[in-house]
Amino acid sequence: MTPQPRFAIATSDAYQCVLETFLAAGWKLEKLFTSPGDWMHDNKLIINRALELGAPVQHSPITDSDLAALGSSGCTTLIIASYPWKIPAWQPHLKHAINFHPSPLPEGRGPYPLIRAILDQHQQWGITCHQINEQFDQGDILDAEIFQINPDERHETLRLKTQMAVARLAQRVANDLDTLWQQATPQSEGSYWPLWSEQERTIDFNQPITTIMRQIHAFGNLECIATINNVTIFIHSAQGWLEPHSARPGAVVYSNGLALVIAAADGVIAITEWSFNAPGAITSSTRR
Repeated sequence: MTPQPRFAIATSDAYQCVLETFLAAGWKLEKLFTSPGDWMHDNKLIINRALELGAPVQHSPITDSDLAALGSSGCTTLIIASYPWKIPAWQPHLKHAINFHPSPLPEGRGPYPLIRAILDQHQQWGITCHQINEQFDQGDILDAEIFQINPDERHETLRLKTQMAVARLAQRVANDLDTLWQQATPQSEGSYWPLWSEQERTIDFNQPITTIMRQIHAFGNLECIATINNVTIFIHSAQGWLEPHSARPGAVVYSNGLALVIAAADGVIAITEWSFNAPGAITSSTRR
């Protein structure tokens, strides 16, 4: 009788589907690794799920000792999906170590490529499963799942599409890991995309409506930054339209309650949800 394969996973709530897919394929969870939750990465659901399964949870970076303990317990595979820390050399201890990266590698290596995928107007995107080596996101590719990006794609919809794609990809990997591992292909040169800068996140109202709205869509609930009347705000929701005007770009042309209509190069941007506080900021009141 073939023993039940065992795996450890380093992930967050966004990629819980990877965990569930491997469980459904007959694998057993040995341990969960996760980083402390922050405003970009929640982990409450994945932690509760691991505890339900009787698996230990570790919030600190994976060490060589951790990998050795996994190997000694009969765990064969380490799965990474949304984990910020570098993995030590796993080869002395495990049979496989794979990463699910949210881009069509070799393009879009880096910590969070979804934003730039929208900013650069890519028509296709994907999720890639690759072997882990000493360099981030550069191991041999086992398989990938490619999907379409809409012209008006939002950060939130792209993230959901990516999660749905990784579930499909994880099913293939979970059911045929050994074969895919043996047939993995090296990556070509590709590209590295660093985390976005504050400048990329900051709106320039001298730009046309299409450029500004693409920026707002790309960051979504990670929120763009704007300076209006010398006051910095964080934009959660906005809409734009073409409209002739003589106002200076960046000027308030209308307001109603907390809603602001701001002049842009060829129209206006209606900011309907915003805050003085950055996403994830700790305040004494409810964020609005």
